[in-house]
Amino acid sequence: MTVSERVELIKFDEPKYLEDGKAVVGQRKEAEDLAKVIHDQGYSNIFLLGIGGTEFEFGHYEYLISRMSDVDIYSVNAADVNTVRPKKLNKDSLVITASSSGDTVEIVQAAKWMKEEGIRVVAFTDKKGKLGQMLDYVVHAPVVTGYCEHSYVLQAYFMYKLMNLRGDFDAYDRFADQLSEYIFEDLLAIKKKFEPIGMKMASELYDAEYTIFTGSGALWGETLLFSMCMLEEMQWIRCRPVNAAQFFHGTLELIQDKVPVFIVKGEDEFRAQDNRVEEFCKKINCQYAVFDASEYAVRLDNEFRKFIVPMITTACITGRLSRHYEAYTKHNLQYRRYYRQFEY
Repeated sequence: MTVSERVELIKFDEPKYLEDGKAVVGQRKEAEDLAKVIHDQGYSNIFLLGIGGTEFEFGHYEYLISRMSDVDIYSVNAADVNTVRPKKLNKDSLVITASSSGDTVEIVQAAKWMKEEGIRVVAFTDKKGKLGQMLDYVVHAPVVTGYCEHSYVLQAYFMYKLMNLRGDFDAYDRFADQLSEYIFEDLLAIKKKFEPIGMKMASELYDAEYTIFTGSGALWGETLLFSMCMLEEMQWIRCRPVNAAQFFHGTLELIQDKVPVFIVKGEDEFRAQDNRVEEFCKKINCQYAVFDASEYAVRLDNEFRKFIVPMITTACITGRLSRHYEAYTKHNLQYRRYYRQFEY
């Protein structure tokens, strides 16, 4: 690897990033083979089971799959499912979940009773963890938090192969081939392009009294992930996430000095809602920032771009913008007061 004088990405290990990416690509067959097993068994609907970050990360799959297939798909909160079990969740259902720690309390609790009732659960987690040892269908997912795009690529091999087998994604093989060949090098280049932008954003926003975050469509989950998990949990920064449509029904009245708006703009049908928020911010001359996924190119065919936009977004804001906040706040992203510090 060529060594340059300039540090292009702070607190970032490029060789490890690409090495982890290569390992994920190496699991393609494992994920696709499991999709074939599940398809052959059959299923009536799909439940994406998460809590906190996992729930938010699954958001774009619910949106995209519901647009490409007539299969019923639901993104559900594990704590809520444990409290009130959905009537449509039964032995014919397919449950897909993930846990980087392997011991997320609510997900482990849900997986336990689901397995006891004969409901299939596919988990992306550490096979040696509590969740991984409990279940029959596990895709080993060792990549650490902070590289969400690695998880997205691994999950994409499984999720979209399922859609291919249903007849809903005929171009899957071409998509997966291009994903495997280009994605991690392209995302690395995107991170480098975003780096000075992210640095400027963080310098202007880190000391706000609180920040209003808006997003929509396939990127609403990314908006929640960054504002709640990265900033609230990991930076103790006060945020108010609200989807772009609901922004105009209450939250807009909270804008004032030291309360900026951060707009996460996607490329799907909901982009018009994001644009409306941006135009409003211009009209009232308030402080705002925009992350626009359309400004970042990848080499995959344009017809596949909708699947890549969440990866681009998480690579930039979850992966890089959080690091710039950390640099300005001097607050360690790994430090917690309460989260997982004791039982609650």
